[in-house]
Amino acid sequence: MLYGFEKIVEERILKAQKRGEFENLPGSGKPLAFEDNRFVSEELRLAYKILKNADCVPVEIKLKKEIKQTEDLLVGMQETSEKYRILKKLNFLIMKLNSTRDTLIAHEMPQVYTEKLIERFGTSKTC
Repeated sequence: MLYGFEKIVEERILKAQKRGEFENLPGSGKPLAFEDNRFVSEELRLAYKILKNADCVPVEIKLKKEIKQTEDLLVGMQETSEKYRILKKLNFLIMKLNSTRDTLIAHEMPQVYTEKLIERFGTSKTC
């Protein structure tokens, strides 16, 4: 026997079925795609799923994605002034990422400008 809210929900579902609202839904007749969340502890799975469905991504993940996009942008770039501007942005994002995490300095993501300076000074002619 159903009580209160459950009875109302059941009645609405039956009415929707009679009207055919559950026919031709996207993915109908296809197997369900389950997420691989075996690496997330059981206590956090529901919370992570709710955050994911709400498009609420942790700051660290957003920054890593933006860093990757900026690095990809730098790869094919030829113009020096624009490349310098993008490189400054990349270093700022890396610094921001490192400041959000509570880790040892040895585990932080290194900034890019030191490699670029060595590369630039190594190829230039000395007087």
